[in-house]
Amino acid sequence: MWEIIEKLDKLRAQARLGGGQERIDAQHRRGKLTARERLEALMDPDSFEELDMFVEHQCTDFGMDQAHVAGDGVVTGYGSVHGRRVFAFSQDFTVFGGSLSETNARKICKIMDMAVNVGAPVIGLNDSGGARIQEGVASLAGYAEVFQRNVLASGVIPQISAIMGPCAGGAVYSPALTDFILMVKDTSYMFLTGPDVVKTVTHEEVSAEQLGGAITHTTRSGVADFAFDNDLVLLKQLRRLLSFLPSSNRVPPPRIATGDDPRRQDFSFDTLIPNDPQRPYDMKELVEKVVDNGDFLEVQAEYAKNIIVGFARLDGHTVGLVANQPLVLAGCLDIASSVKAARFVRFCDCFQIPLVTFVDVPGFLPGTQQELGGIIKQGAKLLFAFAEATVPKVTVITRKAYGGAYDVMSSKHLRGDLNYAWPHAEIAVMGPKGAAEIIFRNEIRAAQDPKAKLQEVTAAYAANFANPFIAARKGFIDDVIMPHDTRWRVIRGLQTMTDKQRAMPWKKHDNMPL
Repeated sequence: MWEIIEKLDKLRAQARLGGGQERIDAQHRRGKLTARERLEALMDPDSFEELDMFVEHQCTDFGMDQAHVAGDGVVTGYGSVHGRRVFAFSQDFTVFGGSLSETNARKICKIMDMAVNVGAPVIGLNDSGGARIQEGVASLAGYAEVFQRNVLASGVIPQISAIMGPCAGGAVYSPALTDFILMVKDTSYMFLTGPDVVKTVTHEEVSAEQLGGAITHTTRSGVADFAFDNDLVLLKQLRRLLSFLPSSNRVPPPRIATGDDPRRQDFSFDTLIPNDPQRPYDMKELVEKVVDNGDFLEVQAEYAKNIIVGFARLDGHTVGLVANQPLVLAGCLDIASSVKAARFVRFCDCFQIPLVTFVDVPGFLPGTQQELGGIIKQGAKLLFAFAEATVPKVTVITRKAYGGAYDVMSSKHLRGDLNYAWPHAEIAVMGPKGAAEIIFRNEIRAAQDPKAKLQEVTAAYAANFANPFIAARKGFIDDVIMPHDTRWRVIRGLQTMTDKQRAMPWKKHDNMPL
């Protein structure tokens, strides 16, 4: 008996070494943790249970029958984060470069199936050289099996991908199908074709970092949601992200007592909006002061900065926040911001996370680049997302909501539950000056002093139409609220809508404008 136990301990120790101490040291020299070290940092202490530790590949070609390592390049199992169950797989770059084999894929698929069956998040820690070439089509089949499970799990359980090393070729599509992608600066990258192939085909000289690094994907492509300085910071923030999310679509997000008074007033809001309508202000200041203890986890903070999206808590409950940012492009909606916000809204709707929207939007960004880039269809994605969402939706118009952008930003007409406006909010087809120039065109031309006439009719139009009271009289705004009461009014509105039931027409699935 003792011999068997001794043998088991020896096999476990050997499996935990992965590709050996030399390769572990090389991983550390690159500033990277090993697959198991990452899981230890992610999970609550002593909570991780590894499965399939002794699995080996089945390949016999190209001398692979002489190269067997227990675990076959991926560590899989389950544990807890903040006391809640999660499933995870962590690719081990020290074993065959973390490449995906047929058996390796089966391990990942088993974990994903278990996560769906019990209703728990699944986390992928990616650090892989791609498909295992020696296995040919079998490794490609393994990728497709993983992709299929990503699709089936979508909207059922949260799926999070952490790119902690290379992720290239077909390997990128599994993270792309998940809900959030986190990357590490300087040590992780993802692209379909690497710099060498790009140079051969298009003759472009580009580095791996420029082509698919963390900064590229969080600032230019929008592929990734977060970028962090090292593995440990990423894993800590991944735990923070999980704290806002429910375990599955069958349960609400966890409530955490924050100790922040829900009735807290903030009189700085009364002077947040500049007197000059052309002057910007920082919408993030409003967001951070409204939410519990200023704890706001912004998603895609460096991409499409003209719109802000992220998670926070109000009275301890998770909410998804969407807000126009007047500091960037005056808060206009464009292609990138529309797609960014639409995806976030749809995620929140999947997982019973109420939506709070702060609106200060002059319209959609004009220009040939936007029109030729498909702003009509791309902007419709955000419209579709808000219209489709059945979670509680509370909207606050802080300064202006013009044109079609007013409709799109979770308006009453897109089944907004509670729509508020601050007293100086302007809700109109367009700004007072532009409207006056069109409506009073003839009077302005005929006037002795056209400039003075324009100012006169603009002021008259603003007094009559550029305010929230016409919309309030029509029932499009539920109330005009004092800015300093915003936190309590939003919280009370969400409390009121907690048990909201909203039926949708039967359909196999929708056909949003992709």
